[in-house]
Amino acid sequence: MCAGDDANSLEQAAREFMGARSRLFGIAYRVLGSAAEAEDIVQEAWLRWQTTDRTDIREPTAFLATVTTRLAISCAQSARMRRESYIGPWLPEPVDTTSDPQLGAERAEVLDMALLFLLEKLNPVERAAYVLREAFNYPYQQIADILETSDGNTRQLVSRARKHLAAERREPVSSTAHQRLLKAFITAAQNGDLPALEEVLAADVVSYADGNGTRGASRIPVVGRPHVAKTFVAYAPRFWPGTDIRWVEANGRPAALVSAHGEPVALVTADVSERGIERVMWVVSPAKLAPYVASLRD
Repeated sequence: MCAGDDANSLEQAAREFMGARSRLFGIAYRVLGSAAEAEDIVQEAWLRWQTTDRTDIREPTAFLATVTTRLAISCAQSARMRRESYIGPWLPEPVDTTSDPQLGAERAEVLDMALLFLLEKLNPVERAAYVLREAFNYPYQQIADILETSDGNTRQLVSRARKHLAAERREPVSSTAHQRLLKAFITAAQNGDLPALEEVLAADVVSYADGNGTRGASRIPVVGRPHVAKTFVAYAPRFWPGTDIRWVEANGRPAALVSAHGEPVALVTADVSERGIERVMWVVSPAKLAPYVASLRD
């Protein structure tokens, strides 16, 4: 093969890879809950694609999805050990979904922060099976081939994941209702309004602050309406003065970006059901907040 053929072959490989890239990132991100780790996985998939004998590969996207999923599972297995040393609650790294609302998927499911947070409780193989089925609508047999298991076992993996998530989470409300309650919560928190906070919080609400040791971030979840409401009332005089709120979108849901003196300090998201706010999630870790802020469109 001459140099020109090599160049044409690599150009074709690049076109095929870029055509699949959004899907590959979407798979890796959902399995890992980390945009940074997902980007690393996608880069590794590209390196492997360049050095693969592509002569007999008829479906490049299917091949690349298989490579990406397996790499993501391996990464998730090692990430579980790393997160044991994480300081305080771990939350998924938020992503701006305004330019790609479905993040490469055929379905927008399995994207919001609360669901990704719960997926972390599944083992990596269950997580991958669920993501491929629920977000990307892969047939069970294709998932089985990717995971190197049987069709029957794949169905069991997805079923177990569905049951676990159904037991952990109530049906979320519409985006409009979600934003209304989140705005009411932010206003009540700013004002230190205890009755208003109690009105929007579910009885067994949990508040998580992902700071990985950041000063001021609670290292343990705050549980229950009375405790959560009183905590935000106590924090009101110290946290909110001098802050500005920018309403943004994170993982397909409304979110509030809080800045103090022009510097972003927190992204506030929530899991909202008909009962009210089930989970409040504060991303204050600079390592997670900075990439999200940088990705926002002006």
